[in-house]
Amino acid sequence: MEILFITHKYPPSIGGMEKQSYELINGVAKSYKVHTLIYDNRTSKVKFLLTVSLKVKKILRENPNISIIHFNDGLMALFGLAVKKLTSLPVLVTLHGLDIVFPSKLFQRIVVSKFKKLDGVITVSHATARECIKRGFDRDRLYVVRNGVDTDMSLISKNPGFRRSLEKKLGIILEDKKILVSVGRSVRRKGFSWFMTKVLPQLDPNIIYLIIGPTDPNIRRINFILNLLPDRIAHLIVLLMGLGIDEIDVHKALQKPEILNRAFYLGKLPFEDMVQILKHSDMFVMPNIKVIGDAEGFGLVALEAAVNGTPVLASAMEGITCAVIDGRNGFLVPPENESAWIEKIHSLLSDRSHLRKFGEQAMNYTVTNYAWKKMVEGYIAVFKKYHSQRVSGNSGIVSPDTGRNIGTSNSLAWDSYIEKNA
Repeated sequence: MEILFITHKYPPSIGGMEKQSYELINGVAKSYKVHTLIYDNRTSKVKFLLTVSLKVKKILRENPNISIIHFNDGLMALFGLAVKKLTSLPVLVTLHGLDIVFPSKLFQRIVVSKFKKLDGVITVSHATARECIKRGFDRDRLYVVRNGVDTDMSLISKNPGFRRSLEKKLGIILEDKKILVSVGRSVRRKGFSWFMTKVLPQLDPNIIYLIIGPTDPNIRRINFILNLLPDRIAHLIVLLMGLGIDEIDVHKALQKPEILNRAFYLGKLPFEDMVQILKHSDMFVMPNIKVIGDAEGFGLVALEAAVNGTPVLASAMEGITCAVIDGRNGFLVPPENESAWIEKIHSLLSDRSHLRKFGEQAMNYTVTNYAWKKMVEGYIAVFKKYHSQRVSGNSGIVSPDTGRNIGTSNSLAWDSYIEKNA
């Protein structure tokens, strides 16, 4: 079995999808021959996308034993149908959150309909799979393979002296302080400003809140331009570009007297510092809120906190519930319910010794169940299904006339596959 992986998100670019692409391709390469078509970040991305079909044609001609083609996100999948016209090989795609819920009628009518015509769709969470089913995707060609996490972070030791360095950075004494931390870009759905204005002011005054994530020096200028546009157009641009527009409200919240010296926006930090802050924090919070047309596809940052032994408290919504299993590697609370958040935080922090023990248990659970190796095994299981159908001469590929799976029964159908990978 040989697989051609096509992606425009890959290191040295930084991000969850880039990490997932890297781990997937290199993980599969340990057992099977892989070929890659990867955007190198040195040329125009538009040019790369527009020339995908020509490059794939050349790769297939030079490597006739390729049996599977995989696109690693929705944008790449737009070019999947063009590739399908070049070959009878099965073409699969991985869909993340925004790939399927983007709130444009044109996008839903044209782009999503194209996704349905691919031979297989792999989603990173049950929530994303359910969104696909709502839109009429064939269950027999829909699979759930959860993302993984770098479990080696669990081996990094906690540096006792780092707390003193953090005090200098924050300009406060951390003795008797209880630290909550969030990590990520300040996109609206992350709920950072909501937490700062609705929850933090009502928490005990010895509880502080840290946000780690990149800032955009041009965000106010961008927001000014967006305010000149119709609301719907501006919203679509924010979602499409992944703009951290919540950063503006976060900075406004930082000025409120009731949370002065209790909330800190640290910006992007070196990996080593981020890991140490996680290990020195009492709890990781992921207070996501509902944003029309956006969705948290999985929740990788929650897993990163868990493998560092930091107890996780997260909104019970969307793909987060596929990453955070309530009572096993974290706790789930209703989104945008400030009283539930306040009560749960005070309850958990009332017994820090018990909370630390839970953090250790959560770390072990996450390491066992969310290693990148398990994700790779899930993808290989799907790839083998399509490869075996092709080798047997019974393709099981969707008929263009009926739109149904033909020729084989799908033993890895959506419902049963979730059970095997839950």
